[in-house]
Amino acid sequence: MLNEYLLFLAQTATVVLAILLVLTAVVRLRQEGGSAPGRLQVRPLNGVYRQRAQALRRAGEQASWRGRVRKTLRRQASETPPAELPDKRIYVLEFRGDIRARAVEGLREEITAVIAAARPGQDEVILRLESPGGGVPAYGLAASQLARLREAGIHLTVCVDRVAASGGYLMAVVGDRIVAAPFALIGSIGVVGSLPNFHRWLRNRDIDFEQHTAGPYKRTLTVFGENTEADRERFREDLGHIHEQFKGFLRRYRPQLDVETVATGEFWLAERALEAGLIDALQTSDDCIMAQREQAHLLEVDYRQREGWSQRLTQVTERLLGQRSGIDRLGPDLE
Repeated sequence: MLNEYLLFLAQTATVVLAILLVLTAVVRLRQEGGSAPGRLQVRPLNGVYRQRAQALRRAGEQASWRGRVRKTLRRQASETPPAELPDKRIYVLEFRGDIRARAVEGLREEITAVIAAARPGQDEVILRLESPGGGVPAYGLAASQLARLREAGIHLTVCVDRVAASGGYLMAVVGDRIVAAPFALIGSIGVVGSLPNFHRWLRNRDIDFEQHTAGPYKRTLTVFGENTEADRERFREDLGHIHEQFKGFLRRYRPQLDVETVATGEFWLAERALEAGLIDALQTSDDCIMAQREQAHLLEVDYRQREGWSQRLTQVTERLLGQRSGIDRLGPDLE
């Protein structure tokens, strides 16, 4: 009875998985027909900080027995125009990465706009970065987008408040300067590839799976076919090649780093990462940005892609399919 029940559960799970896969395929076909254009939003931050400070001062004055006098003085002071800022602009960007680095689509638009408007050697960019890593091509593209700033002569500071691991650190290392909050997770410089194999399950049910390729390495490990030791060895070789390219990227942008020591797949809290040379300073992104509020015009840049129901359904379906656990990914990840 127990075996029959377990078999029923397995069959039910298979049917549900198949339905979700079909839904995902349909949604992606709809997406290929085009997506709605996004919108670039720019918000000056200097005035935001100033208004918040004034609001707190007024609240304190009202609670004081001398509040009326102070309130009058503060009102007179607030009527005085703020001191003129130097002719320098700092563009503040944010990247919150998932396993597929979907935020790269907004990042590329933001960086294109910044490069078009910024003055090389004078204006700067501060990037708030948070990412645990993900797919190699996606995070390689994200890092390449940041490299465009360096190539354009625009100074880049990367701030990490929580995590910049693997593909996230691949992005961070492009920065001229990397700062992180003391308990942020940094590193995880390695590559992982995983996938399930249903060959024995199919064989036990007398189900044949055929796959034909032209080229000996067109396909190595498979989900439904029988994997050989030669397939596994080739897959490990591919992971090794990606790891070597990862380390070469680090040497290019952070030559002072002892790459062989840190490229072990380990991660460090920011204090230890500072000792290892992975970052340059301990500081939250808030302090990094606020320190510039009297030195430059702070402009928060945010490109927002309009998402329809199909995009949201795709994201929900992918989460249900276990994107983060590696269940249905065939490619290697920077994790």
